[in-house]
Amino acid sequence: MTFRTTAVTAFAAAALLTPVLLGPAAANATPSTGVSAVTLAHTDIPAGLLPFIPQGAHVEVREITIAPGGTTGWHYHDAQIYGLVRQGTLTHPGADCKPVVYRAGQIIEEPGGKANTHEGTNLGTVPVILDVLYLTPPGKPLSQDVPAPACAES
Repeated sequence: MTFRTTAVTAFAAAALLTPVLLGPAAANATPSTGVSAVTLAHTDIPAGLLPFIPQGAHVEVREITIAPGGTTGWHYHDAQIYGLVRQGTLTHPGADCKPVVYRAGQIIEEPGGKANTHEGTNLGTVPVILDVLYLTPPGKPLSQDVPAPACAES
């Protein structure tokens, strides 16, 4: 086998295996639109440092802005998060598609886990600004994109 044949074979194998390795969820996920985020602070808590977080955690505080008409897309978090609506009105349907509305000054507590899939949307005319505290398991992303639930498709 020549170098060229080997390179072409490796490239073809990578192209064929990429969807398998990445999984189907990414292809069916609902993308965010009109969302920007700024990390205000972050740190890692090592495993064993705190007895009430024995596995350790990644801690991050972000300012998230959702433009009018914007959406986070459907997603969930691997651990509970806390947020403060600093400005605007956030419409927040859960996996049952029943929206909960949060206004400026209100606190949001989102439980972790895939069963707590949700979407944040801004149906108003001013940007929604959120201050969010994440305490995620080490190595996990801040959120996991997922397809919209069946009730959102109807």
